[in-house]
Amino acid sequence: MDIQTFENVAELGKLTFSEEERGTLLADMNEIVLIMDTVKDVDITYDPILDNRNRYLDSLREDISAPSFETEKILSNAKASDGCFTVPKVVE
Repeated sequence: MDIQTFENVAELGKLTFSEEERGTLLADMNEIVLIMDTVKDVDITYDPILDNRNRYLDSLREDISAPSFETEKILSNAKASDGCFTVPKVVE
């Protein structure tokens, strides 16, 4: 980053710096830009061997539909059911 770009950015941000601060901040900004440029060096090619996002799906059992319990039988011991379980209120 050159001094002109730095001054334009400072003006846009309505920032004022002394000559000493400009030199320090310009060096810091150049260091930040160099660090951010290292992102370009990262290899982002797809490797199916390293891709294990869906590997856990292989070990799941097959989803098979089975008959369920009768609702009336399940709710036979419920106090006031109205077709569902009623539990005590625990949160106000």
